[in-house]
Formats: sequence, C-alpha cells, structure tokens
Amino acid sequence: MDENFITELRSKQQFPIRNVAQGTFEIMNGSLTKAPPLFTIGIPILKDPQGRITHIALADFQLTALQGLFNDQAERTFFLIDRKGNILAHSDEEIATLKKTFTQKDFAKLAQESVSLRGQKPFMDAEKKTRHFGAFAKTSFGVTVFSQISEEVILEPAVEVKRKAFYIAGLFLSGSILLIFMFSMSLTSPIETLAELIKGVAKGNFDVKASKKITSLFRDEVSELAIAFDKMTDGLKERDKVKSLFNKFHGSSVTDDLLKGNVGLGGQNRNVVVFFSDIRGFTAFSEKRSPEEVVAMLNEYFGLMVSVINKHQGVVDKFIGDAIMAVWGAPKSTPRDAHNALRACLEMRKALAELNAKRIARGQNPINIGMGLHAGAAISGTIGSDERMEYTVIGNTVNTGSRIEASTKAFGADLLISDTVLDAVGEEFLVEYAGAAEVKGRTDPIKLYKVRGYKDVHGKMVEIRTEYSDYTPEHADKVKVA
Repeated sequence: MDENFITELRSKQQFPIRNVAQGTFEIMNGSLTKAPPLFTIGIPILKDPQGRITHIALADFQLTALQGLFNDQAERTFFLIDRKGNILAHSDEEIATLKKTFTQKDFAKLAQESVSLRGQKPFMDAEKKTRHFGAFAKTSFGVTVFSQISEEVILEPAVEVKRKAFYIAGLFLSGSILLIFMFSMSLTSPIETLAELIKGVAKGNFDVKASKKITSLFRDEVSELAIAFDKMTDGLKERDKVKSLFNKFHGSSVTDDLLKGNVGLGGQNRNVVVFFSDIRGFTAFSEKRSPEEVVAMLNEYFGLMVSVINKHQGVVDKFIGDAIMAVWGAPKSTPRDAHNALRACLEMRKALAELNAKRIARGQNPINIGMGLHAGAAISGTIGSDERMEYTVIGNTVNTGSRIEASTKAFGADLLISDTVLDAVGEEFLVEYAGAAEVKGRTDPIKLYKVRGYKDVHGKMVEIRTEYSDYTPEHADKVKVA
C-alpha cells in the first residue's frame, strides 16, 4: 500500500474516538469501495489533563485472515458486527467488503443493549421474507458474534420425518388396498362360481362338484362352503333318486305330499273318481305264452296307459296283475277331476287301437280291455304296518268302480261310467245309456253309460270309436244285467 492510499483511508475514516475511551481498543470495518477489504483497530495512547483521549494508534489489517474463519459453508450463518452495526466478517465475502449494515436492527439493538453477554431470539429476514432464529455473543472489545439459522433448516428433520411418514403411510395404504382387492377377488370369484353352480343345481344338475372348481391354498371359509355345497348336492341327488323312485310307484303328486309330510297316517275323507281297467282273456293268453312274452306285453301296454293317466293328472294307485287301478282327487283334488278321468279313458281307447295295429303288424294278437269309472266318497291315505305301508284309496266307491269295470264284459263295451260320473261331467261328453246292473255289494242296480266322444272347444261333439270299443257281450261273474 502506498502513502496516498493511507492518506485517503484516514480522510474517509471516522473512527469513534468516544467509544475507544470505553475500552482498551476498538475494532471497525475500514474497507473502502473498490479497495481491498480491511478492518481497523484503534488503541488510545495519550490523554490530556482532563482525561480526554488525544492520540490513537490505528492499525489496518486485511480482512482475509479474519474472513477465513467465517467462510465455512454450513447450515448456520456466522458473522461479526461492530458497535455501529457494520459487518466486519461474513461467510459471504462480498457482504463483508461492502460494509453492509446488519439488516436485523432490532435484534442487533437487543444484543447491544442486553446486559447478558449471550442471547437468542427468532426474527424475520426482511429481504428474504423468511423466518430465522438468531443467537449472539458479545466481546469485551466492542464486536458481537452473531449466528443465524433458517427455521426451514431447523424444521427440515421434522419435515423429512413427515414426508417419510406420508410415504410409508402411502405404501401401507397402497399395500392394504392391494391386499383387500386380492382378498375380495379371492372371495367374490369363488362366490360367483358358486352362484353359477347353484343355477345348475336349480335346473336339476346334481353332479356338480364345487370343491373341484373352487380351490384355495388354505382351508378357509370359502373352501368349507364348497365342501358343504357338495354335501348338499349329494343329499339332493339322493333325494331326487328317492323322489324318482316314489314317482314310479305312486305318481308325482303323491310323492310330493309324502316328501312334504302332507299325507297323514290313518287316511282322509275325499271325493274321488276311481278308474279300473282289465285285459280281456288275459288268463288264457298267459297260459299259452312264456313269462318273458307276458311281461313284455304288459310292460308295453302299461307304458302307454300310465302315460295317458299321468298326462291327465291321474294317479296310478296299483297294478293288480293285468289290471290298473287309478284315482283322480287324491291326494289333491281339482274341480275337473271327473272330466280329466273321462278324457283319459277316451285317449286310452285311441292308444289301445294304435298298440293293436303294431301288434298285428308284428304277427301278434290284438288286446281287448274293459274300463270302469265311478265317482264318490272314499278314504285316502297310508295303510299297512310300521314295517310296510302303502298309499291307496279304500271304501265302497272303490269296490263299485271295480264292479263297473267287470260289467263291461256283460255289456260288450270297453268303457262304462256310473251316473255319479255323468252328473259330474254334465253335457261335455257324448254318452248313451247302456242299462242297469246289479252288482255284488249293492242293493240297488247301478245305471251305466257308454261314452262315445267329447265336446271340443268349439262346442262340437267329437266321436271316438274304434273296432275295439264294442264286442260281443259275455257272462260276467258278480254282475247281473237288470
């Protein structure tokens, strides 16, 4: 440095002499614009008789040595200020060189006026509009060390923890949603499969196996449900077999009531229509044929007749050798039981003619039958013992129906009905009076009628007669034509 620089420096410096008197020495920022950064130390050396300082020794130092202590970049910012608030040293060398005044004047004033040598206080940075926390430490030679740190830096660990907490919570929530979705899929998919299987069972398919279609790594509630479902279908399958077997022996209406427990033991009084049919000359026929031929003929004949009876809502009560006993009105009755029974008889007449045509074509003899129909009160229910029971109808009406069927031989007709049946059907059928017959078990003769046809939906009479409808009358046991 030359002499002119020192002269200029001293002319521009206004060293606070009055302040020097208060201490041993004074330090201030002596930097000039466009000049090396300096700091100046003033030491009083002479006083006048009144004690006033007259001479001060000044020493100028480059700020480099002092500035180096504050150049370390860290989360905290350290700097020095003199008594006037000018910055002596700062982590930013430019700030130190320009002798900027500390912007937090209130905080600087608090530090300067504080009795304590140390203190701290939050404050707002007017330039950056950010909140900071500051601390100060006063020295004996007039400089104060300041330290400040941003609230954002202080809270950064908390913010980081919060951020990680949200991140972990997000991961946990995403994982939970994924697990819930997978669990719901593992639950809803088998249930949807089970629902489809139930639809199949409702249609009568009992061979489905839910345990084979619904698989699980663990034996959970769904797999237990599949096993229970299979047991249920096995039970339904067995029930269906029993029902099918019952149908073959009793008919669907009787079977349904038996399975529901609606058929009471001991019998019930009902108004029924009783049907009997018998094959003419069956004894002679069976004596000349092998058992296999007889059974084959009966099975073919029964197959046709039973189908017609079932079609018209009748119930086959039993087979008595070659005879058929059927009933309408038990266990369930309808207002048209007599109509259905008589229509069934006419359809059986047609079915027999078709069967005989096949038998003749095969070189076999045709079959003649007699059918009797009677209406009245009877007792229906299960009779027998604890070891063997049978559902049937019994009573005088049944006996009379059997006698009417036997009378067909004496009148040479394939079908005879009683006056009680005629009263029930009214004028819907084409009938003619056959005559009266005295039968065993009744004191009064029974009026019997031949049925020739029925009235169609248009009110026109349709005649149904075949070559097997009438034949030569014969002697009939237990029957006497009046």
